[in-house]
Amino acid sequence: MNLPLLVTDNITELLIKILKFTQIRQRVLTENIDNFDRPGFVPKDLMAEEFSDLLNDALNEHIQNRRLMLRDTENIKFGVNGSIEVRPVEDRSAGKLLEENPEEYLELQLNKLFENSINEKMTKELLKQKEGMIPILE
Repeated sequence: MNLPLLVTDNITELLIKILKFTQIRQRVLTENIDNFDRPGFVPKDLMAEEFSDLLNDALNEHIQNRRLMLRDTENIKFGVNGSIEVRPVEDRSAGKLLEENPEEYLELQLNKLFENSINEKMTKELLKQKEGMIPILE
């Protein structure tokens, strides 16, 4: 999937970054479910709130100055040609829940996966509406 070729404006670029973020998070959350019973396993997640704050700042910049400014953080790096690098971090609260109640831990991970899936689907739909049908995203 070569998403950077789809970038035509700032809003499309933000939508593509959201899509990439949700795809990476899907992999991380799936690993949390697949490996929860492995000895020594430590659940991880992406810093969704941090990512959201970065996008809000970028949108504000876009509204005020018609340009897109994305700043890097320790966990999220924006590169050239629309690339994004996101570092999963230890999810301590999920780790504690895993120790105390594995069933609730799995429910938490499934809920996060469901929420992430909704965000991904919504982003794909917004891209389709903005750019017309984009079959590469299916």
